[in-house]
Amino acid sequence: MAAPNAPQPRLPHAAPALLLLLTALATTLACQQLWTHDDTFPGDALRLLQDVAPSHAQPCHLQEPPFFPDTLLHNNLCPHQAAATALRILQNLFHTLGTNSTRQHWHSQPRNDLLNKLQHYIHHLERCLPDNATLFKGPRNPLLTINKYFRDIQLFLHAHNHSACAWEHVRLEARTSLQHLHNLTRTMRR
Repeated sequence: MAAPNAPQPRLPHAAPALLLLLTALATTLACQQLWTHDDTFPGDALRLLQDVAPSHAQPCHLQEPPFFPDTLLHNNLCPHQAAATALRILQNLFHTLGTNSTRQHWHSQPRNDLLNKLQHYIHHLERCLPDNATLFKGPRNPLLTINKYFRDIQLFLHAHNHSACAWEHVRLEARTSLQHLHNLTRTMRR
């Protein structure tokens, strides 16, 4: 038994810092392993997105369709920022493509498979990311740009009464979003 006046080890003061360091390391590895575990995600999702379209779908010309923001295509993001951006795109895609109005215009099984795949990656990204609020500072926050883009898609669908033509445009925009996700996953692996 130690003497009552013996100095106590400093481990209790170092433990919180060590715990934070280990948590950050585990988080980083979890995000990196998410994409290396299944490199086929963007490709599989793109294939499913192609499969949801009816065979008679034709491009149509509607007024003022939203287009994927150019500012998101050329961002130099660190891996955590890329992961947060990917998560926001996935969440918005899931919300948009999961609405009931897609059921009447898209094939059910590929749509359900696509939504399941999106949900799977959303779940994993949510577990491996720290709080988004501290990831981006300044006026060029890509999360705000993504939110505005998907809000514009909702307004576009509403303005065109969720028509098959409007949904075809949204499907093509979702393809662009998934292609951008592929670039983000490469950034996350750095």
